[in-house]
Amino acid sequence: MTYALKDLLTFLKAEAPELAPRSLHSGTTLGNTTFCNVVSNTRNVQAGSLFFALVGSHADAHQFIPKALEAGASVVFVQAGRYTVTGEESAAVVQVNNTTEAFAFASAFVQGVPAKNLQCVGVTGTNGKTTVTHLIEQLLKASGKSVGLIGTLGVRHSNTDAVEKNDDHFVDTGHTTPLADALQVHLAEMKADGIESVVMEVSSHALDQYRTATVDFEVGVVTNLTQDHLDYHITMEKYAEAKAQLFKRMAQGKPTTSKTAVINVDDAWQQTFVDACPNGVKILRFGIHNPTANIRAKNVRFTIEGSSFEVETPIGNASLHIKLAGEFSVYNALAAIGAGIGLGLDLALIVKTLEAQAGVHGRFEVIHQNPYVIVDYAHTPDGLDNVLKSAKAVLPQGGELIAVFGCGGDRDATKRPKMAGIAEKWADKVVVTSDNPRSEDPEQIIADILTGLQDVSPEKIKVISDRATAIATALDWANPQDIVVLAGKGHETYQILATGTIDFDDTKVALAHLKTRV
Repeated sequence: MTYALKDLLTFLKAEAPELAPRSLHSGTTLGNTTFCNVVSNTRNVQAGSLFFALVGSHADAHQFIPKALEAGASVVFVQAGRYTVTGEESAAVVQVNNTTEAFAFASAFVQGVPAKNLQCVGVTGTNGKTTVTHLIEQLLKASGKSVGLIGTLGVRHSNTDAVEKNDDHFVDTGHTTPLADALQVHLAEMKADGIESVVMEVSSHALDQYRTATVDFEVGVVTNLTQDHLDYHITMEKYAEAKAQLFKRMAQGKPTTSKTAVINVDDAWQQTFVDACPNGVKILRFGIHNPTANIRAKNVRFTIEGSSFEVETPIGNASLHIKLAGEFSVYNALAAIGAGIGLGLDLALIVKTLEAQAGVHGRFEVIHQNPYVIVDYAHTPDGLDNVLKSAKAVLPQGGELIAVFGCGGDRDATKRPKMAGIAEKWADKVVVTSDNPRSEDPEQIIADILTGLQDVSPEKIKVISDRATAIATALDWANPQDIVVLAGKGHETYQILATGTIDFDDTKVALAHLKTRV
């Protein structure tokens, strides 16, 4: 299939006038120029491709334009101030103010802008996105909608044979939010399969890189904001600004009066998100401790099996018992309740659906009893604090809490000692190990972690870089009344090492070792 460049330029001028697209060079005749696909990697260029020269944090693709032309690109999009036309180009050259944003719009254009025909819900935040999107997915399904889900675990939707046979089936995308071109393909497939609603995890990277620029979110949710991804955003202020784009972009598309923002008012950054909401957007504030919350949990109680609380909402009050343990799970439930209200769902349906949910794989997942073994994705200071604090709150009498954790390589190193301090604060015993060291030396990552510990006595701390051995050691250390938390990897089934990626699943490793103990 081919597309007319003049039609794309008309689309961009109408949908994203801030891009200010203009022709620098026509190649042949601009009015007759066509392209067959949209790409941002020269390895994907074929005869007739439209190549976008993206400007990233580590590389500027304008240097690869000659390679794209040599491969047969018929159109090249460049960013203002980054490229000077020679007049010898064999392709049309179009300049825009931001090639990354233009790439997102062009990717939507070639797929027919599928999000315009879908009811979209976006969930951002440092922790809780996966659980909250799964809960909202179930709320929409309970209301009779056919639903698509996009997030950390992958992509799935309720109209596929694979999902009907196995509700846990996901298509892996390699990203929390797929790259702009891949995202539009998934949305187009969902639209073609009759999907009505899409629930999406929206990462700070995705917002900063405009991946969801053409997605008109009817409901936007922010779970919280705590330290993560500072290797990319550098400061918490820039991190918050990226997350806030979810709400700022609600000014686009459908009228703001049809949209709802769901914001955690117990979070320190809540005002940033409130201020980002355009006029007309309905704001639902959820929380436990802040009295300004209009979705508020009270009389909260926890067990290892779940949480009970009463909730006050703008559409009525209710009592809930959910099969999700820990205070952070209550926040996740409140976020889902807010989204459900924003979507116009009945409170009784919301409560019934949430109470039926068994949780999400790798999120405070209890995989064994006597001792209790919990697998969790916590890989940030706040995430580790939440899971260990919640485990401590439900620790059986006379039991001890044993934490196994590490920190990822090639990521923000400043969180390593902070996570050590958190583990030491809540856990009675700690095993420090590896967690996706990537190109870094695992021993150096562990050394960074250990600087955050006050007590490194062998009665409390063990350091074992091999993760399988670390898990086995923690389980052997445990008595039947103890809780062992395996933090950091959750649903992941791999370890990323300098030498490559290997198969590794915390749950399988733990259960296999427990069988040998029996």
